[in-house]
Amino acid sequence: MFTYFTDRDGKFQLCALAESSFDPLARTTKFMLTEEAHHMFVGESGVSRVIQRTVDVMNQLKTDDVQKLRNAGVIDLPTLQRYLNFHFSVTIDLFGADESSNAATFYSTGLKGRYEEGKRSDDHILKGQHYKVLNVVDGKLLEKDVPMLNALNEVLRDDYIKDSVGGVTRWNRVIEKAGIPFRLTVPHKAFNRRIGALAGVRVSPEGQVVSEAEWNAKAKDWLPTVEDRAYVTSLMGRVVEPGKFAGWIAPPVMGINRQPVDFEYVRFN
Repeated sequence: MFTYFTDRDGKFQLCALAESSFDPLARTTKFMLTEEAHHMFVGESGVSRVIQRTVDVMNQLKTDDVQKLRNAGVIDLPTLQRYLNFHFSVTIDLFGADESSNAATFYSTGLKGRYEEGKRSDDHILKGQHYKVLNVVDGKLLEKDVPMLNALNEVLRDDYIKDSVGGVTRWNRVIEKAGIPFRLTVPHKAFNRRIGALAGVRVSPEGQVVSEAEWNAKAKDWLPTVEDRAYVTSLMGRVVEPGKFAGWIAPPVMGINRQPVDFEYVRFN
């Protein structure tokens, strides 16, 4: 989850810096973007394999009972959803405050652009243009227009969110193919925020503003618990024999560079 969501933040930040008029910075990002692409592949394919193993065991045991699945040594889908909620929400905070004078300065001075700046059809100056950001008014989430230059963190965050949904859709295909009536979802962008106007506002994954009491009562269903983390940690055993894999993850479809799955990549002499 970390490499899928948090390294994707790196992709978007680097793509924005790739538009910099400071050429050494813009050129350097190209190498780092190659690395981020590998990280994101590890994240997407890794979570997909975890899901595959889980649904295989669910069908073998004919159950969705969390305790029975944990007894079988796999990570149940509700726990995966809570980890998804956590990593997504903490990652979108990394884009910064939804209104930022620093973002306006970086853009106007040419130090940083937007994601895929060259594909945008506006004047690339943005003065007089506006963008909608979320705020809480009387206990409700409402949009308000702010100057585009000051909302560039939010623009990048929204681009990131659109990109993130794709992998989650592909994970759901694994679950759907197994015939399991469960779907992973990306939480609302106001959920579990610690940065900007939404910091500290209690919002459910569905985007409903809730009271502190309701948050405290339901947080265990929305975010990884101490018990979840302890269980996942307990699974982290060492497996080094070629062709063997931990019981909570399915084998890959093929090895790296199309090698067989049991290829001996590392030899201990």
